[in-house]
Amino acid sequence: MKITFVTGNAGKLREVRQILGAANIEVDSQELDIPEVQGSTQEVAIAKCRRAAELLGRPCITEDTALCFQALNGLPGPYIKYFLKELGHDGLNKLLVGFDTTAAWALCTFAYSAGPGHEPVLFEGRTDGKIVPARGPSSFGWDPCFEPDGTGKTYAEMHCEQKNKISHRGRALEKLEQYLRTLPSPAQD
Repeated sequence: MKITFVTGNAGKLREVRQILGAANIEVDSQELDIPEVQGSTQEVAIAKCRRAAELLGRPCITEDTALCFQALNGLPGPYIKYFLKELGHDGLNKLLVGFDTTAAWALCTFAYSAGPGHEPVLFEGRTDGKIVPARGPSSFGWDPCFEPDGTGKTYAEMHCEQKNKISHRGRALEKLEQYLRTLPSPAQD
C-alpha cells in the first residue's frame, strides 16, 4: 500500500514513515504551497486536504498539529507553528506566567482524501501533558517544552519508538492505518 503525504516538514515525514512503515504502508511525500485557512484544527485539516487532493489529482493525506494550553482555552492550538517561530520555547513558557496551570494537550489531525471531489475523512490523536522549560534537542518544533503526563520526559528527550507509542501523531496514525486497510486495493495505489 502506498500513500502521498503532503508535507515539507522532514521531521513529520520521518515520524509518519516510521509509524506507517511498520504497518507496511509506503509513504511518499509532496510539498505543496497551500494557504491555511483560519479556524479549528478540523476546519484547517479539511480545507488543506481538499486542496491537496485537487492539486495532486490523486489520494493523499495531510496533517495539522496543534498544541493547546488549558489556561488559554486551547490556544495557541493550530497556530502553534507561528507562536513558536515568534516566541521560541522560552516564550511559550512565558505565555503561562500568572496562570495556575501549565496543563496542555497535543492534538494531531490527519485528513485523508480519496482524490479530487471526495470529502476528506479525519483521524485525531491527543496526548495530555504540560508545558515545561525546554529540555532535550531543539531540532523538532515544540517537542522540548511538551512533557506528556506520567513520563517525566519531554518529547525531545524520548527515543523515537517511545514517543511514537504515546504521541498525538502516533495515535492519529493508528486510526488512519486502520481506515486505509478497509479501502479496496485500487484506491490504495
